[in-house]
Amino acid sequence: MKMITVEDFYKNAAAFGNTTVESLLPAGINKEIGHFNVFNVKEIFERIKKDPSHVPYNRRLYYKINLVQGHNIAEYADKTIHIEKSALLFGTPKIPYSWQPQDLNQAGSFCIFTDEFLVQSKSGVVLDALPIFSPGGCPVFLLTDEQTEEIAAIFKKMQQEIASDYLYKYDLLRNYVLELIHYGQKLQPLTTYNNSHNASARVSSLFIELLERQFPIASPDQKIALRTAKDYADQLAVHSNHLNKVLKESTGKTTTEHIAARLIQEARILLRQTDWNISEIAYSLGFEQLSHFSNFFKKQTALSPVEVRNLVG
Repeated sequence: MKMITVEDFYKNAAAFGNTTVESLLPAGINKEIGHFNVFNVKEIFERIKKDPSHVPYNRRLYYKINLVQGHNIAEYADKTIHIEKSALLFGTPKIPYSWQPQDLNQAGSFCIFTDEFLVQSKSGVVLDALPIFSPGGCPVFLLTDEQTEEIAAIFKKMQQEIASDYLYKYDLLRNYVLELIHYGQKLQPLTTYNNSHNASARVSSLFIELLERQFPIASPDQKIALRTAKDYADQLAVHSNHLNKVLKESTGKTTTEHIAARLIQEARILLRQTDWNISEIAYSLGFEQLSHFSNFFKKQTALSPVEVRNLVG
């Protein structure tokens, strides 16, 4: 699976449009901390509509907020979401995603930005601490017509501002990005935010954060550092029984169930999107023997790793 950088994005966009990378860059961005740009989906789609399936499913090393208007299929991690009309998608470097147009009638807008663009000293937020980018979710939201109009209006302000010569336009653009993020977070189920600030909730939150830090697996040489419930409990300086009790009460799942679910999610991604052999995938996920990985995978999914890979092929 290729890791798509901002530079790769511009090279691909320029190649499709038969233009130069420089022509796609916003004025003054080189003077900014981080990177930001905003695009019209219809204009981009005009460049790729001869091959609308050519929207790669990869991990991108930048963030993306996408207002999708049209019939599409969105793939986010190991989930597939059918979009009949409009949706708002939040992409993070941690999780691979793609959208697959199902017809030629596409519209909407999207912006891309790096974590440096929303650095805390500039934006007042810690990007990965925001609920919309928290692990385990699926931040693709189907929209009503009214919601689509409201979001499109924010993107329109972005496009007008980035074309302006206002000296502090990137500070204003940060505010628009945060406005989109908060709009999306209000679309999340209310239970996402009902976290009490007691010790148990803190332990649960730290466990989820620690689990997600093990991923993504970027190369066959990379191996997750924490594999068992005891590994995580030791790292959090709590007893494994206490960690298990806290997680069961707050999430309904045991520590082992959380770890297993995340390993399976990553295994599916690697089987789908890389050409690594299954022994390499097993090793990177902390299994010393291929047979142990195969048995674990089949127990969790009722399929063998080979069967999942053959389904993709």
